[in-house]
Amino acid sequence: MTETRPREAADDGHAANILTMPGRHRVVHGSDRIRFVMRGIGQALVTAGVIVLLFVVYELWVTNIFAHQKQVRVRSVLEQQWAQGDDPLVGRLNLPGSRQSTIPAGQGIANLYVPRLGSDYRFTIVQGVDGASLEEGPGHYPTTQLPGQVGNFAVAGHRVGKGEPFLNLDQLRVGDAGVVETKSTWFVYRVLGDVATGDPTVAGVDGVPGRQIVAPSDVAVIDPVPGRPGARPTESLMTMTTCHPKFTANQRMIVHAALSRAVVRNGNQLPKELVGGTI
Repeated sequence: MTETRPREAADDGHAANILTMPGRHRVVHGSDRIRFVMRGIGQALVTAGVIVLLFVVYELWVTNIFAHQKQVRVRSVLEQQWAQGDDPLVGRLNLPGSRQSTIPAGQGIANLYVPRLGSDYRFTIVQGVDGASLEEGPGHYPTTQLPGQVGNFAVAGHRVGKGEPFLNLDQLRVGDAGVVETKSTWFVYRVLGDVATGDPTVAGVDGVPGRQIVAPSDVAVIDPVPGRPGARPTESLMTMTTCHPKFTANQRMIVHAALSRAVVRNGNQLPKELVGGTI
C-alpha cells in the first residue's frame, strides 16, 4: 500500500507563502525587508511631524498664554507701586554709555502704547533683555537711557510667540506715535523718516533713519546715537528691536523714533495721541 504524505506547498519563487505552516522557520524575502524599512521610516516621519506640530503650537499659542499671565502680573505690580507713590525710575537715571543699572531684571518700569497697532495695544516694559524678562514683556536694554532722557531709550520684544509685543512692528509708518507712560510723565515719540515721501529708511535727527534691517551682531543701533558709536547725543530717541523676518532670528528689525513732546500726567487724563485723550 502506498504511503500517503502531506503535500508540501509548491515553491513558486515566493518563500513567504510557506511561512504559515507549523514547524517552518520564517523566510524573509527581499521585498519584505524593503517594506519593513519603509514602514519604519514612515512611522518615524509621522512621529517627527507630530512632534514638530506640537512644538509649533506650543511656541505660537501656549507661550503667548503664559506670557500674557506674566504681563498681567508685572503691570499689576507696577500700577500698585505707582498708587503707593513709588516710581522704579526715580534716582536710577542711567548716564549715556553706563554699564550699570540698579533696576532689578523683570521689574516693570513703564507702559508702552502704539496706536497704529490698535487702540488696545498696551504693554508694560520690564527691565532687562534676558530670556526670562522678555517672556514678561518688551524689555529695556539696561545699558541704554531711560524714557525721556537725551540719548537712546532702547526696547527689545519678541515678534512671534512669548507675548509677541512686536509682531507687527513692520506696520509702523513715518510719524506714527509710540507713547511711553511713566509714573509722572507721558513721553510721545514719533517714528523717524521722510514725512513727505513716507520713506522710513531716510535719515532724520542725528542722522538716524526710522527703520533698519541689520544683523544680530549690529549692536550699534542701541548706542546713544544709533549707528554712531561714541557720538554725543543731542536728541531723546526710542529704539524698538525685534527679530526679522517673522518666524526667524536671522536678522533684526529696528525702528527709531524721536521724542516729540512730554506731558505731565494728570490723574486719568490721556494724551491726545491715544483714544479719548485730550491733553
